[in-house]
Amino acid sequence: MKTVWSIALAAPLLMAQSAGTFTPLKNLIVPREFHTATLLPDGRVLIAGGFSFGNGPFSTWDSAEIYDRSTNAFVSTGSMTAARQMHTATLLPDGKVLIAGGAVGNGGPSQASAELYDPATGKFAATGSMTVPRAQHVATLLNTGKVLIAGGGSSTAELYDPSTGTFAATGDMTESGFVGTATLLPDGRVLVTRSVSEAYEDHADLYDPATGTFARTGDLIDISASGAPVKPGEQPTATLLANGKVLIAGGTWGDFGGSNVAEAFDPATGLFTAAGTMTVGIGSFAAATLLPEGRVLIAGRYDGVQCGNVVIGQPQLGSCPGEAELYDPAEVAFGPPVETQSMEGHRSTLLPDGTVLLTGGFRCCGASIDAAELYTPAKLVPAPVLFPLSGKVQGQGAVWDAQTGQIVSADNPAFAGEALSMYTTSLVEGGAIPPQVAIGARLAEVLYFGDAPGYPGYYQVNFRVPDRVSAGAAVPVRLTYIGRSSNEITIAVQ
Repeated sequence: MKTVWSIALAAPLLMAQSAGTFTPLKNLIVPREFHTATLLPDGRVLIAGGFSFGNGPFSTWDSAEIYDRSTNAFVSTGSMTAARQMHTATLLPDGKVLIAGGAVGNGGPSQASAELYDPATGKFAATGSMTVPRAQHVATLLNTGKVLIAGGGSSTAELYDPSTGTFAATGDMTESGFVGTATLLPDGRVLVTRSVSEAYEDHADLYDPATGTFARTGDLIDISASGAPVKPGEQPTATLLANGKVLIAGGTWGDFGGSNVAEAFDPATGLFTAAGTMTVGIGSFAAATLLPEGRVLIAGRYDGVQCGNVVIGQPQLGSCPGEAELYDPAEVAFGPPVETQSMEGHRSTLLPDGTVLLTGGFRCCGASIDAAELYTPAKLVPAPVLFPLSGKVQGQGAVWDAQTGQIVSADNPAFAGEALSMYTTSLVEGGAIPPQVAIGARLAEVLYFGDAPGYPGYYQVNFRVPDRVSAGAAVPVRLTYIGRSSNEITIAVQ
């Protein structure tokens, strides 16, 4: 007989603060451009590596620092095993961060080495090396739990397996050419775009984890008959929208300056279509962040402007501003621009409280900055919450067998292949982006996500217990949605 149970759910938290404002923060410990910024499961942000030029020492950093929202300050953490810029950082299902590749210096050689950052110890440790050296490549956590690494001066790609700590080659991309973006699609495939800027020939591939191969998909929109670009330029931004499409915007057109063009890729058709025009052009190495309420914040370099009045080593806000604006998919339109500190090579990170952290970057003529700022949207939507039976933040989770309704407990442990259900908050109503569920150090297959029946404003997630999960009475369960982790609950696994 099906077990009937109920749980008291706290009302979803939705706070409104200053609408659409940027607030300067305390500076980074050192100036950084082309660094990485990774939101950790505990809500802190790991900022690692990067390059400094024209403002402080000329250096590629092996140092790292942590941003803590509770103090709005940056503090040092352990140093990487190697200095890196234009590397990648990927949060793994077990909460560690994979740091891979990168250039040794400005224009220096690429490297194949990789390492792991452990938030529990604050230290980095070497892991297996990539099959080829890479810098300015892309990295994507697949629904299999492996990490796809592609590009970086090569048409090759490879997979990192966290369970073995090793890299192995996978299928090559269909063409060589500069890899610009990589986006995990709702169906588990990865959209990879490349750009050959000299000819304005932009191509895209789809990587299928089931076959380990890339296949050509629709090209980005062609140039007009007049020769003026009518598509995103080199190094645009790519953002998975709540409706499942991918927004490609900005980039640089060489002599044409920053691009103000946007288009959207539809996985259902494999085609790119126009998606509005930005208020101003945004150059290469901008940053785009999907906000939990569905709009996209894009921040970068204003129209590719060259600010000749900036003195090297003394970048000044106002004389060489960055620009940010919001894209609204419902209106297919961009909002008015707002001046920011960031320009190019900076990083943008959605935080658990719904604010966005922007760090570092560089201004005209290559002057790196140590500035940081916080963007507060009109609506603050906090990270998803999972519910423990105790009503506390952590502990035995309110997770039940999807068929019988029985709570998973020490007396009724879950097993590999079993379909489980739980409730959460802060998903996009009717959105197409599936959450990722980690059980122990492995990702589960998500079977369903949508409205929780009888609980308006809450969402149900059904998932399958993966194979090879370590057994125990308190195996951690964590949900990740648009880059933010929930609190951690536990379940019993046999």
